[in-house]
Amino acid sequence: MKIYRRVKRLGDIALAVLLLLLLLPVYALLALIIRLQDGGPAIFKQKRVGKNGQKFLFYKFRSMPVSTPNVESRETQKLQITPFGKFIRRTNLDELPQFFNVLKGDMSFIGPRPPIPAQKELVEMRRANGALALQPGLTGWAQVNAYDGMPPEQKAAFDGEYAQRLSLGLDLLILVKTIVYFTKKNPTY
Repeated sequence: MKIYRRVKRLGDIALAVLLLLLLLPVYALLALIIRLQDGGPAIFKQKRVGKNGQKFLFYKFRSMPVSTPNVESRETQKLQITPFGKFIRRTNLDELPQFFNVLKGDMSFIGPRPPIPAQKELVEMRRANGALALQPGLTGWAQVNAYDGMPPEQKAAFDGEYAQRLSLGLDLLILVKTIVYFTKKNPTY
C-alpha cells in the first residue's frame, strides 16, 4: 500500500506538470475572461479539509461574484453565478486550477473530494472509516457513483470503501468512469 501511494504521487506530479503545460493557453484565456467580466480575481480560493484533517487552500476558476459566501456544494444553487461562470461550471473548466493543488501535494487526481470545514459530519465519518487518511482527489469513488443530493452518510460510505480497496485497478476504474461521464455529458451552451 505504501509503495502504491508513492507511485501514485509520482504519477500525480508527472500528469499535473504535463496538463498544466498543455493547458497554459486555456488557463490564460479563462483568467482573462473572468477578470474582464467583473474585475475580480480569476482564481477562487477556499479552505478545504485534506489528508488527516489538515486544511489547505483549494483553487477553482471563479464562477460567482467576488462577495459570494462559502457554502456546501449542495447549497450552491441558492447562489448567484456569473454568465461566464455558468459556462465554466457546465463544462467543469472551473476545476482546472486544482491541477496546482495536485502539483503542490494537497490533492491527488483520484481520492475523496475535499470537504469544506463546515462539513464536520462528513469529515468525522471519513475519520472513522479511514478515508480522511488519504489525499483528497479531483474525482473519486463517491463521484463516479453519485447522484445529485447524495447524503453525507452515503458519500462517506463510498469514500471508506475506496480507502479499504485502494489500488491501481480501482483508480483506473474511477478514471475510466470519470472519462465516460465527461464524454457523455452534453452541456447546453
